[in-house]
Amino acid sequence: MRQKQTLTERAIEIVRRQIASGSLHKGDRLPSIREFMALHRMAKNTVLNAYGRLVKEGLIESRHGAGFFVTGLATQRIDDSDTPRELDRAMDNIWLMREQLVRNPGPSRLGEGFPPAHWLKEIALERHYRKAISGGSLSAIRYGYHGGYPPLREQLAQKLADHEIDASPDNILTTSGVNSALDLIIRFSLAPGDSVMIDDPGYYLLFGKLRLGNVRMLPVPRLADGPDLDAVSRWATQERPKLFFTQSVSHNPTGSTTSPSKSRTLLALARKHNFTIVENDALAEFGPPESRRVASLGGFSHCIYVGSFSKSISAGLRSGFIACDRTLAEGLADLNMLINASTSEISERTLALILEEGSFRRHALHLAEHATRAVKHGLAKFDEMGAEVFCRPETSLYLWARFPGIDDADALARYMLEQNFVLAPGSIFSVALREPVAWSRFNVAYVDNPDFRRMIESYRDQGGEA
Repeated sequence: MRQKQTLTERAIEIVRRQIASGSLHKGDRLPSIREFMALHRMAKNTVLNAYGRLVKEGLIESRHGAGFFVTGLATQRIDDSDTPRELDRAMDNIWLMREQLVRNPGPSRLGEGFPPAHWLKEIALERHYRKAISGGSLSAIRYGYHGGYPPLREQLAQKLADHEIDASPDNILTTSGVNSALDLIIRFSLAPGDSVMIDDPGYYLLFGKLRLGNVRMLPVPRLADGPDLDAVSRWATQERPKLFFTQSVSHNPTGSTTSPSKSRTLLALARKHNFTIVENDALAEFGPPESRRVASLGGFSHCIYVGSFSKSISAGLRSGFIACDRTLAEGLADLNMLINASTSEISERTLALILEEGSFRRHALHLAEHATRAVKHGLAKFDEMGAEVFCRPETSLYLWARFPGIDDADALARYMLEQNFVLAPGSIFSVALREPVAWSRFNVAYVDNPDFRRMIESYRDQGGEA
């Protein structure tokens, strides 16, 4: 059996796969020691040892006063390797995002972030899109509105009312999806060195955005009924964070939903310690119908609400929104104009038509039915396999689970890739460097694959080593 990978070996592997994937070419400068430490959360000695070994192997060279650079020998050696590149890239920080962009995922993508296409067909996106661009509308050739397409903002206010969130169109600005929304909030609200709380495990792309902004992340353990409020109270008292990024409903990656009592206590803590809750509700249609959002309890005085239609309609539509205090909404809209000029009015007209016709409500109900059935089957499958499930939701797009005898989800993911099964290992969703992480995220729509159990048992039979 292969011994577990050391952190130095992990650092070497990261550089090797960046060369193999074409991210680094001959003559390219590697990140400095300090940059590599920050990017991959490793100690200085670990990075120094890794770079030193890579120099000895002839894969990189040190240039006095300039840093470390890729050699021609490195690209030749790695290009000649028979190691499958997708396996070398599997643990890259942005690997999971790249995997989500594959056009034809197939049935074996247990780590897939999106629902299967057949769950979304009834929304008839193409018909609404054609209608949106018909009639010679100027929307096809001009920038969109400041703050977003007004009829869509009116529809979004009505949608929020369904969740008992009191918002007018003036409280809402549209964005190009939830990631654009989070980016705007970070740029507008935070400065380098500021502290924020985040769910751990939590949304991996958020972590990257915060690192780019040199923002300090304070991990709040996620429990089956929501965030660990003791940790929230402790961080709020000791570090005075400005924001808490959390996902109340159908949490990514655990599938958990924050209990109403916890939401009320969390809001009380925000008021007491003067931090703002950024409530990401990108999976609103996959949560239990009785779910309560923080924004429904106290309005927008200590809460910014973020929504998206990437999971419920189409990721290609690139349409999301922020609901918040009116003054903040104005400021965010100005910043969005400065950075992006505007959002896509064509996409927003399409979405407005979908919401106006009432077809989205029916579609959302059917999505919930799909997810409820899939969760039931997924839980039964995991029970048969002896897996430990983090929580047992009524409905969700994801389940968070680990298997007895398998304590390294990264190694499991590498093995499963060899079998053409893509997993989402737990290390991707954590800001704390814990080696190994046993948990993985599973898309409930794909858990019923008949080969899944056989692959897990085969891996265990080999001693749990890739």
